[in-house]
Amino acid sequence: MKRSNTSSLAAVLAIALLCLSGSQAWAHGEEDHSQDNKPAAQSVGAMPMEVISAQRLPDGSLFVPKAVQRQLGVRTVLAETRDLAISVELNGRVIADPNASGRVQASQAGRIEAGPKGLPTLGQKVSKGQVLLRLRPAVGSLERGNQRAALAELESQLAIAERKVARYAELEGSVPQKEIEAARFEMIALKQRRAAVGGSLGDVDTLVSPVSGVISATSVVNGQVVEAREVLFEIVDPARLAVEALAYDPALVDGITSASVPLPGGALELQFVGGGRQLREQALPLLFRVKAQNAPVAVGQPVKVIARTLRTAKGVAVPQAALSRNSAGDTLVWVHLGAERFGPRKVSSQPLDASTVVLTAGIASGERVVSVGANLLAQVR
Repeated sequence: MKRSNTSSLAAVLAIALLCLSGSQAWAHGEEDHSQDNKPAAQSVGAMPMEVISAQRLPDGSLFVPKAVQRQLGVRTVLAETRDLAISVELNGRVIADPNASGRVQASQAGRIEAGPKGLPTLGQKVSKGQVLLRLRPAVGSLERGNQRAALAELESQLAIAERKVARYAELEGSVPQKEIEAARFEMIALKQRRAAVGGSLGDVDTLVSPVSGVISATSVVNGQVVEAREVLFEIVDPARLAVEALAYDPALVDGITSASVPLPGGALELQFVGGGRQLREQALPLLFRVKAQNAPVAVGQPVKVIARTLRTAKGVAVPQAALSRNSAGDTLVWVHLGAERFGPRKVSSQPLDASTVVLTAGIASGERVVSVGANLLAQVR
């Protein structure tokens, strides 16, 4: 009886030890062999579940886990084929509205003198009619001497005329009235000639602003000597700017419906005004008016104008950011093939507006195209 009780106790202790050991098996100095001979981890397609970084697969597609997609900010749009207006890309530059800009030029050679408020500076606002500076004419010594000689002669003639008028006044009644009046008119004319010649010796030309706006260019300092027709100031109204573009297709003059200029972080909307009918550098100049006031552009800045025409073509509209390039320079987009798979597609594109393009080949309706993060996906290796 004692032996059977002892055997039962030993069996209970053995079972308790096995339960405490759990899933670990120790041998050879407490070495863990619990993971020995375990089957390999399950795979998703060709990639193991343990992989958490994006990788390029042998067929050129990408494996991008959901966590990585969130980090890259990947977004997609559903491709929809429809008739879209064809746009053309034109080279242009920003110009000032001729009705809201002006130049201040020297009408004659002279020396610069500051106005009542000093010389205007770059960026300073001025109003129409405001005095900007004074121009003292540059007169040579010979010309100045001739003017002084003419003035002296006029003064002597005026003195004789004044005495003649005074003598006729004393002899009034014995001298015909017409001679008295002729002498008086001669005296008045000599006084006016003397004032004109005397004023020209120290006359100063006052230059005023032709329009209201901002000083955009200046090249004058106090005491500077300038030549006639030299540009002293350029004035621009930043709220009224325009864009001049060159078109090599005369049919575009009557076929433009809208236009825009792509800018960092947005687009600048334009209003088509009209086009010339005479070639300039083998192209027709087109004029657009900037709709926004105080646009972040400068006069003379080269820009790219995306003009939408009346012609249409079937295609898929996607954001400009959806386009990327491969190592060969081909234009491509990334298509969402599966939950964590993206594939490249070579496409043909045309601009639709400043921020959108039309894919005319390479994409079918119903596919999901990456609209945000395409450039990041192209860098995956």
